[in-house]
Amino acid sequence: MAAALAPAAAAGHFDELRGCDLTPHTNDNDDDEAKDEDGEKAQGSEASVDAARASASIEPGISSTWSDFFEHLGSAGFEDLDRRTQSLQRQVRDNGITYNVYADAGGPQRPWSVDLFPLILSQQDWAHIEHGVQQRARLLDRVMADVYGPQALLRQGLIPSALVQGHPGYLRAMHGVKPVGGTHLHIAAFDMARDAKGDWWVVTQRTQAPSGLGYLLENRLLISRLFPEAFSQMHVQRLAATYRALLDGLRQMSPAGQDARIVLLTPGPYNETYFEHAYLARYLGLTLVEGNDLTVRDDHLYLKTLHGLQPVHGILKRLDDEFLDPLELRSDSRLGVPGLLQAIRAGNVLVSNAPGSAFLESSALLGFMPALSRHLLGEELVLPALPTWWCGEQAAMQEVLPELAQSVIRPTWPMAQRGPVLGGALSPQELNEWSERIQAQGDEHTVQAYLPLSQMPTWRTDHRGSHISPRSVMLRVFAVCDGPDSWRVLPGGLARIANDEREITSMQRGGSSADVWVLTDGHVDKTTLLAHNQSAPAVVHRSRRVTSRSAENLFWLGRYTERTENVTRLARIAIQCLNGEDQSSQPLLAWLNTMAVSQGLVLPTVPPATQARRVFERSLIAGLTNAAQVTSVGYNLRGIMGAASAVRDRLSQEHWNLIVSADAEFFAQRPGAAEDGDYLPLEALRQLETLSGRTAAMTGQQTDRMTRDDGWRLLSIGRHLERLGFLAAALHSGLQTGAVADESGFEAMLGLFDSTITFHAQYQQRRDMPALLDLLVIDRDNPRSLAWVAQTLRGRIAKIEAAAGTPGESAGAGIPEASDVSLAALCEQDAAGRYATLEQYLSGCVDGVSSLSDVLATRYFTHSADALRHSVGV
Repeated sequence: MAAALAPAAAAGHFDELRGCDLTPHTNDNDDDEAKDEDGEKAQGSEASVDAARASASIEPGISSTWSDFFEHLGSAGFEDLDRRTQSLQRQVRDNGITYNVYADAGGPQRPWSVDLFPLILSQQDWAHIEHGVQQRARLLDRVMADVYGPQALLRQGLIPSALVQGHPGYLRAMHGVKPVGGTHLHIAAFDMARDAKGDWWVVTQRTQAPSGLGYLLENRLLISRLFPEAFSQMHVQRLAATYRALLDGLRQMSPAGQDARIVLLTPGPYNETYFEHAYLARYLGLTLVEGNDLTVRDDHLYLKTLHGLQPVHGILKRLDDEFLDPLELRSDSRLGVPGLLQAIRAGNVLVSNAPGSAFLESSALLGFMPALSRHLLGEELVLPALPTWWCGEQAAMQEVLPELAQSVIRPTWPMAQRGPVLGGALSPQELNEWSERIQAQGDEHTVQAYLPLSQMPTWRTDHRGSHISPRSVMLRVFAVCDGPDSWRVLPGGLARIANDEREITSMQRGGSSADVWVLTDGHVDKTTLLAHNQSAPAVVHRSRRVTSRSAENLFWLGRYTERTENVTRLARIAIQCLNGEDQSSQPLLAWLNTMAVSQGLVLPTVPPATQARRVFERSLIAGLTNAAQVTSVGYNLRGIMGAASAVRDRLSQEHWNLIVSADAEFFAQRPGAAEDGDYLPLEALRQLETLSGRTAAMTGQQTDRMTRDDGWRLLSIGRHLERLGFLAAALHSGLQTGAVADESGFEAMLGLFDSTITFHAQYQQRRDMPALLDLLVIDRDNPRSLAWVAQTLRGRIAKIEAAAGTPGESAGAGIPEASDVSLAALCEQDAAGRYATLEQYLSGCVDGVSSLSDVLATRYFTHSADALRHSVGV
């Protein structure tokens, strides 16, 4: 049935489904005919395609491998594939798997694209690939060792010096530096394609920070769950043993051996593959860090944590070399670590891969690899690369210029906005322009033979319904170093699929991905990173250190969550009062105006609510979604999003989805906005109530769904710090405006403290100050009372200080203790009718919150006091 459903691959392409090329063979006369005038050539091409498709209908069928896969679909067979596709898309969405696209006008993030079918490789195919990739990885490491060492290859002319010393990725600061462990490369990736005969060719090689190791793990989890029987019965090789080998190799070669602390360095949440960085760090048990999480002191690298500076012995970097050290490389980089190269030169930190490998990624180098292999390894290359000509050599340029129409033009050096150009897609005029450009700047261009990519079956749904459709595919294979001069190849890889008939497999340009199944006739390695047996010893995970950056972002996540909840409740109460029976209460309006201005909901230049209620209301509603207005509801909601993005690896998927949906819904609805430009108070009120429910759910996630480590304590401190300052300021303002002495203001105050039901249950119909202050100030059982918040705040701070061994006075010492004053003292009024003791206590809470924030930042986030005692590179 699969053969009937699946059209053949395009002419000249290897058909992965059928295991062959279905293009009909032509005789010499046919070849001559194809070289006639343009009209005859086009006619011949169309005839070849028609013949290929006709040939497909009489082929014996799909290969035995794919036949075996389809036989394990179950009784529903192909009719169940649409359901599995929907399940796959739902899992990608629920797991929050994203791939950031910088040029996407719809936003920087989009869901990761993975196809339903895996690319299946036989044991024989894989044995050949594995052998060839291991050989090439060893060769690349030796080339790099020579280039940054004796440079014999340059002196002997085996590599043109322009391809090394002229490459922007060659780092002169690393010349003569022998990396820790003696190995320059620890991970190498090779993009490969299969020709029409089924042979594999290397197209490009990646060494700086090759991406895909995290995404292919997610692909494996997703697809193996959708086809569990096929995955089990077809003896698919597992992946975990290779990841274990990588981790063990890094520890073995690091300065501290098996006790080494290894971190994964990411550019941050806005990088295109940030999801992969966070996922890979979790899987390997590494701390995910950004550049400002690290610091160099006395030629050693340290991680800034809540417990002070902790030594770092190894970095698995996902950052391009030029951004690593602003002192010696790009001075405008905010992603790297000042002094890192000096720490590397001192031999105190292992970096994977060693800085300076970018020149190995140049396509031009592929043409010199065969000779390098014979010279350095004494071997012929097992895996050939596509024929490649560097146009910086006059003879190579003259040879390849007549072949541009059948070639691919690539930049020799990395260039922004420049990718490969297919000669076959260019007009005669464009070909002439490229020819002139190459002759003028030959060294900047490399020409590579064009290879029609093999095509694998994919499941597509379009106007024709659901069907199998062949798509061009390229395979990325990873080699990892598991010890000095020892390499192993990950049994699988990342398949990248073109999204249409064009052979563009770039994820940035809309391509998709696929899992890769490597079959074996022998034993399937069942190693996992969590195994506890003699054959697969468990990886020992350290207690999770909270970096200062993560702690600061968690702290602000708590603050922004509480701020959003506070200003949302304040805006709701204001709109309710302005449209209710109490809109004539001057003390209430004065209090609402004071609070709205102080919290940034209304600008100070807006006429006060006591003079122009509707103007005030209109301004308040108009500013709700103004994300540029500091402390607006929209600004604080965006603050939650930003802080959560920076610590996404610490949040549950439900928590993250809740934040994303709350942000999207609120800004899409534009609360209170009418189509005619007017404003709708009741509609704004409804949408604010929805947001209140969302923020309450966020608080629940933070309270009940996160590990109680120091990071969580900082988050909780942020929430309670904001709550204490906001509620204390609100009560203080209520006293000064006389709102609490007004029945309407009294009820509004209870509403702002979210204590209305509790108050009326305990105090019935009382409306006096003792009852109010008892519940809102000194009640130790009310989580909204100032005493409860202050007590919780001090308790969280004490636990962090005890764990970190923080000397000196506690940061919470400035927070007033409500037990120091009695209810009678709080209710006492002076001759002017002022509650002096109460106002002093409330002012102490507001001032204590402000100073506490500064103390926490200095002690745990910036380590500025400690930095004064050190200097970089000393």
